[in-house]
Amino acid sequence: MTVHSQGAATAAPQDAPHESAGPAQTPPPTGAKAASQSPRGGRKSLPSGWLPYLLIGPAVLSMATLLLYPLIKNIILSFQKVDKIEFIQRKAPFNGVDNYTELLGDSQFWTVVVRSFLFTAGNVFLIMVLGSLIGLLLNRLGKWMRLVLSMALVMAWAMPIVASVTVFQWLFDEQYGVMNWLMRTLGFSGYEQHNWFETGLSTMVIITVLVAWGSIPFVALNMYAALTTVSTEMYEAARMDGANGWQTFWQVVFPNLKSFFLVTTFLEVIWVFKAFTQVYAMNKGGPDRASETLTIYAYVEGQSQGHYGLAAAISVLTIVMLVIVMSFYFRLILKQEEEQ
Repeated sequence: MTVHSQGAATAAPQDAPHESAGPAQTPPPTGAKAASQSPRGGRKSLPSGWLPYLLIGPAVLSMATLLLYPLIKNIILSFQKVDKIEFIQRKAPFNGVDNYTELLGDSQFWTVVVRSFLFTAGNVFLIMVLGSLIGLLLNRLGKWMRLVLSMALVMAWAMPIVASVTVFQWLFDEQYGVMNWLMRTLGFSGYEQHNWFETGLSTMVIITVLVAWGSIPFVALNMYAALTTVSTEMYEAARMDGANGWQTFWQVVFPNLKSFFLVTTFLEVIWVFKAFTQVYAMNKGGPDRASETLTIYAYVEGQSQGHYGLAAAISVLTIVMLVIVMSFYFRLILKQEEEQ
């Protein structure tokens, strides 16, 4: 209430909406009604469910153009007889599954298959073991030594493949190679102008060292990054329980980084299995095609021998083999995700 100068008290009027405030405003629409209205002129916008598809549309179209179309053409070519004569005459008669039956009955093809899988298994084993050990070392080193080692790993990883192949060819050169000099210095005989690329086995060993050398930095740096996610309390608990370094790795590190090992091994299997530049640039699959993997075998049959239909069949079988191998690995990854 209000007190006047004369001392009389009067009740103050209750708060009420002013008439000048205009008409009462309605609350904004919500839910599906709001989604269907546009901020301008009431025009309807695209449904929100279409937005993700519109965003990935260009990427899907590009992949279909650059990857899916060549794959389909390659599969069609694998059912055609296209040799040098047919290529010159621009003819591509279909011959059914003759290319596949010829390959599956060829002992050389199966020799290359076995060599490719052994090459992949050996490389992946070396890469994962040595890369994990270097990653553990990075986690234990001090700040400056870790920086120096990380820079060395990055430079090795970033080195162009052809340049690294050239360096390894110099190292194993027949006349002026460092390896021949080192073997003679250590007292081994028979290494005067020794040809390290004389046999397919020695060539594959050198290529394996090259591929592992170029891939270990990826595993090592990712291993170090993954180790930073393991809490120090877990290491301290293992140390209090009396666990040594090996037991700490299997009981603490490996269970926490199991998904990292699965995904990294999966990537390395794909990268090593399809390795082409290192194998071809080192010795072009020689000597006498004794160091060919499936990728080199398909290239030589197509470009050097002129059997284009047969080369397409080799590439299709290579994809099928890789998919079969990876399907088992996908099961492990999905099982690991379900357990988490």
